[in-house]
Amino acid sequence: MAKLSLINREKKREMLVKKYAAKRAALHAVIADQSKSEEERYEARLALQKLPRNSNPTRLRNRCELTGRPRGTFRMFGLGRAKIREIAFRGEVPGLTKASW
Repeated sequence: MAKLSLINREKKREMLVKKYAAKRAALHAVIADQSKSEEERYEARLALQKLPRNSNPTRLRNRCELTGRPRGTFRMFGLGRAKIREIAFRGEVPGLTKASW
């Protein structure tokens, strides 16, 4: 089980990313628009830098929903590899079988 503070920090980051997504997208559009003047694009870059650091989506980390483990997380299930294994052995995931050859 991951520390509760790390799990809460990640949830806070998710909320910030969602909150600033529209503003961030608008600023990126201004920066990429070649028809705008250099000064407008420069101002947009400065405004983008002033946004909170944790509002950047690249700072998000996928974590297991049950344990909060940051590594070995499967996107399809949102669970860590160990929890997927436990649940699959109990037969609670339809269509998921243990490989054998």
